[in-house]
Amino acid sequence: MSRIWPRKGIKRATMERREIAWGYLFVSPWVLGFLAFTAGPLLFSLYASFTNYDVTSQMDWVGTRNYHRMFKEDPLFWISLRNTLYYVVLMVPLTTLSSVTIAMLLNRKIPGMRLFRTMFYLPSVLSGVGVYLLWMQLLNPESGLVNQMLSFVGIDGPSWLTDPAWTKPAIIFMKMWSVGGGMLMYLASLQGVPEQLYEAAEIDGAGAFRRFRTITLPMISPVIFFEVVTGLIGGFQIFQEGYIMSDNSGPGAPMNSLMFYNLYMYLKAFKVFDMGYAMAMAWFLFLIVIVITIVNMLVSKYWVHYEGGDQR
Repeated sequence: MSRIWPRKGIKRATMERREIAWGYLFVSPWVLGFLAFTAGPLLFSLYASFTNYDVTSQMDWVGTRNYHRMFKEDPLFWISLRNTLYYVVLMVPLTTLSSVTIAMLLNRKIPGMRLFRTMFYLPSVLSGVGVYLLWMQLLNPESGLVNQMLSFVGIDGPSWLTDPAWTKPAIIFMKMWSVGGGMLMYLASLQGVPEQLYEAAEIDGAGAFRRFRTITLPMISPVIFFEVVTGLIGGFQIFQEGYIMSDNSGPGAPMNSLMFYNLYMYLKAFKVFDMGYAMAMAWFLFLIVIVITIVNMLVSKYWVHYEGGDQR
């Protein structure tokens, strides 16, 4: 017996090492892809942000010169950052409120509700340049359908995409049209709230608003948290709207009112080939998003409620 047990132990250890080796083999394509297409370019961009890199010539180390230019010498950098913050600060709360409101209205058992849910969700399926061209026609100050509808109620519609004061509200208005994706998430969360909670609260005399505040909001708060975080990250990445929906004077027009951060970074990188400066901008945006995400994670424990009471 003393000779059999060691052999079994050796065989078991050999099988475990073989399983580990196969595991590393199967995961190696992802690891290699991550190193080649994510970690590698990430480290390269960090190094390039401290260089005078323009793709065509040698990378010359300039230290923090790009960051100094960004903060001290480039007024358009601050304009693009201000435009992006304006968009994010208004877009995220408005789209969240709209999604929750529509989900509440569609969370009812009445005939034809599936049709209404489909109608509200369909705009979120559409994307790309075609949608932006469509909205450019709708927001045309002279022949657009939006201003024509406003004129029916005696309102003189604004110039929208040709008036610097209305360009960003026009983009936000367009984004609220496609809140169906978030609405679907909230609708699924609302349908997971137990009806017994509402019945018990109604017996205790709680009104509709109190039931919404004490039952509905806490139960769907994890979904709200997820949508807010992803909405903030996506909001800082706005690009196509400023590039396509600008007027004929160039991207970001009129008067740089649609010059968003990502658009300006793209113009620096691929129009004037100031890659080092563009990568410095990318890393600054990365830090902004990371800080905002961390703050959201820290604050979430005060308002996000998970089933079972676990806040992690």
